[in-house]
Amino acid sequence: MTTLTGKRILVTGGTTGIGRETVKLLVAQGAHVLTFGRSQGPLDELLAEASAGPGQIFGITADAGTKDGLDKVFVSVDQMLAGLDMLVACAALGADPLTEMAEDDWRYVIETNLVGYLASAQRAITRLEASGGGHLLFVGSISTEIKAAGESVYSATKAGIQAFAETLRKEISAQKNIKVSVIQPGSVETDMQECTDEEKAEAVKKQQMLHSEEVADAIVWVLTRPRANIVNLRIEPLDQKTS
Repeated sequence: MTTLTGKRILVTGGTTGIGRETVKLLVAQGAHVLTFGRSQGPLDELLAEASAGPGQIFGITADAGTKDGLDKVFVSVDQMLAGLDMLVACAALGADPLTEMAEDDWRYVIETNLVGYLASAQRAITRLEASGGGHLLFVGSISTEIKAAGESVYSATKAGIQAFAETLRKEISAQKNIKVSVIQPGSVETDMQECTDEEKAEAVKKQQMLHSEEVADAIVWVLTRPRANIVNLRIEPLDQKTS
């Protein structure tokens, strides 16, 4: 296994859901992690929970859907981590069907879910090169494959991530010693789900949803493979809805 001890890792959208659990696991394995979210309250909770690990955690508030927000994040990467070894891109928003959203709203989802990934990757690649290589990991979704009614905007962003990552890998992996991976989770009991906590707990019990920790564990597994580049990893509950 590739050790994560001392690795400098940026996790975008690390204050909720999959990102939150990933940050906690990374710090527990000795990584130095910078993460961010849009709200101070969830960030403070995460900082308190993850600080018990052997690694270090740093957090700021920023918006992954804006250029200024990502500029702020990478200034903090340079100041707090003094370099970068890995990027885990998790920041994402749910969305209603296109016909039920105002244009400004669906444009913001695309800026966060897709443009934010591209912009984070571009900034990260420069820093990974300076470190001699590294790993870009993007959290996508099986919505790319399912194309369920009601997910037109969300599916478009996740399909964009999939195509971007697979193409980017061909452009940079061998040339710059940078692995590129995509995790495609199925249904996960995150804040993005439009149901109550009780309904999510019942869905997990019926194996219709995954725990966020299960996806985070898969992310850590991908990051710790010593030679192989895990290009795509699809992980879903036993009884995943496919339409």
